[in-house]
Amino acid sequence: MKKRYIFLLVLLVVIVVGAVGVRSFIRKSEVALNQLSALSIANPDLSKIADGIYEGSYEAFPVKVVVTVEVADHRIVSVELNEHRNGQGKPAESLLPHIVATQSLELDAVAGATYSSKVILKAVEQALLQGR
Repeated sequence: MKKRYIFLLVLLVVIVVGAVGVRSFIRKSEVALNQLSALSIANPDLSKIADGIYEGSYEAFPVKVVVTVEVADHRIVSVELNEHRNGQGKPAESLLPHIVATQSLELDAVAGATYSSKVILKAVEQALLQGR
């Protein structure tokens, strides 16, 4: 009987600790996703960006992006994705050629990959801001 009591007590402790951990993870996720929803992305003036190769990164749980942006003659020549930690956001990578084609960060997010889209655009913005 005593072993059963100890087993039930240990089981209860494990359940409580697990529930607290899950609740903490959910809360962290909600806060991060709310911040991502409100994330604003500036469109840097390319005429003020010096020629060069710039690295930018941005992380907002659960997405992390690292990019390399090449600028020549005040134009975005290329955007390379060095790292993209994402959940279902892989389709957002299709933004990269559109950034080069439009020479702008004012692009709509990719459906189904809104958060990754915003983080990719923010990482490119951070890279371009280094060239001022």
